Amino acid sequence: MPADEEELYQERIQDHYEDPYHRGQCPNCTHTHQDTNPLCGDVIRLELLVDDKGTLKEVYFNGDGCCISQAAASMLVEKFDGKPLDEVKKFTAKDMLDLFGVRLTPNRQKCCLLSWRVLQAAIYSPVEGNGAPSATGSASAGQRGSSSASDTRAEKTS
Repeated sequence: MPADEEELYQERIQDHYEDPYHRGQCPNCTHTHQDTNPLCGDVIRLELLVDDKGTLKEVYFNGDGCCISQAAASMLVEKFDGKPLDEVKKFTAKDMLDLFGVRLTPNRQKCCLLSWRVLQAAIYSPVEGNGAPSATGSASAGQRGSSSASDTRAEKTS
């Protein structure tokens, strides 16, 4: 990548870090998920408002961590705000790294991919007790494929 193109990407990353898109809480969220990167302690929480047609009407993130994890979360939220769930489901880890734009070491890729992992889990994680219909089908079917390590540990101790 040419030096001037690399500089543009770095400016974009800094902009998302300093002035993030939809950082905060979603007032009427229907789906949410939070996860961490155990290598560095980054934390990302996503809150979604999904309508009955399967559209992400609102997407918010909150978290703490390095510039890469927080800027990546902002970029991802901006990309999918107002988009259908089908687009989220088709969005791959490679797509996320391409969206970020800068070549990263394997450990730094984990920082970038944290928000992608959280979004993929959040669409299958309806908020309990809010009465909102799940646009992803039955919660138990969706949650089977997206359980995190902490969910698995909780199941084993039950």
